[in-house]
Amino acid sequence: MLLGENSILETHYDVLSVKEDASYDEIRTSYRSAILNYHPDKLQKKSETTSPDHELRERFLKVQRAWEILSNSNSRAIYDSELRASRHDTVVADDISLEDMTVEDTGEVMELFYQCRCGDYFFVDSLELGKIGYSLLRDGNKILLRTLDASPASVVLPCGSCSLKVRVLINSDIILSIDDHL
Repeated sequence: MLLGENSILETHYDVLSVKEDASYDEIRTSYRSAILNYHPDKLQKKSETTSPDHELRERFLKVQRAWEILSNSNSRAIYDSELRASRHDTVVADDISLEDMTVEDTGEVMELFYQCRCGDYFFVDSLELGKIGYSLLRDGNKILLRTLDASPASVVLPCGSCSLKVRVLINSDIILSIDDHL
């Protein structure tokens, strides 16, 4: 992930020595190997011949954190989205809340829109939100947003016509209204 303009931090993929498109099994195999190499029980043996205990403990914690994020499909999707956004050094025209968006229930999916300055729309649907761990549930003319993880998140959406982008800030357990006249 990027930090500042040009300095780069080690990604969770780097920590586990896997490619970003690695399968769950590849990530698990690499995690198991790394965790054995940096486990605290092995610190005494390794510290006698290599780096100090502190560096090995830090590496162990990085491996653990990388596994926590990459082993869960929801947290991995969020992490990947944030990683892509940081690499593109995304400049957004505006930060909006999910509540600012217009909701249309088409039956199979719920579509959320926000109008751009150019007249077109920024768009996300319930299937895309579901991929990152958010589900939209209809309750009469209200839409409930539910998530397994109570952490706030954000999604960057491009306009359908121009080059503008908005960052949609998502907080858990919100209620949206359906626009019946769409």
